Amino acid sequence: MSGRFIVIEGLDGSGKSTQIRHLAEFLRAEGKQVIETFEPTNEGIGKEIRIILKERRMIDPTEFQMLYVKDREEHVREVIKPALTQGKIILCDRYMVSTLAFGSIGGANLAKLRDANKEFPVPELTIFIDVAPEECMKRIGKRGEAELFEKEEKLKIARETYLRVGKEYPGFEVVDGNRGVEEIFEDLKKLVLDFH
Repeated sequence: MSGRFIVIEGLDGSGKSTQIRHLAEFLRAEGKQVIETFEPTNEGIGKEIRIILKERRMIDPTEFQMLYVKDREEHVREVIKPALTQGKIILCDRYMVSTLAFGSIGGANLAKLRDANKEFPVPELTIFIDVAPEECMKRIGKRGEAELFEKEEKLKIARETYLRVGKEYPGFEVVDGNRGVEEIFEDLKKLVLDFH
């Protein structure tokens, strides 16, 4: 039995984590086995990535995104593939498309990053919660100090890349995130149910 792999993408402050939590609660109430996970992970390389983001330390953009790829290798091996084999639904906060979107901010080599990601399982559904970068910045401001990519001009570049590059992946859907949590959730729920 194989499971289902669903990714929620978005800029920082787009409300991804909230929507994943709501989706997980909804699917569990329907009797489904659900795994909530995220990238970067909290393990080895994922921890290193989080330190770089918090310290806003500048490193080569391609090199930095390759750390995400290494973290993803472990994540796929340890979490995603086993859950799919067990027939579970995976709800993942960020995955391959974010590597390209955020890599584009510093001018990373996108061809190299695409190539590095090509062996990973492709989600059946990737939902991009599209929130205006200026709105994301307001939300980020409320929660404290901004991380490496959390500047409006950087988020604008990431958003443009998400919308352009996302189309290369099957099952890529865009949802208007400039609305209330419930309205967005209804759209996500419909997309997830339509992909059954």
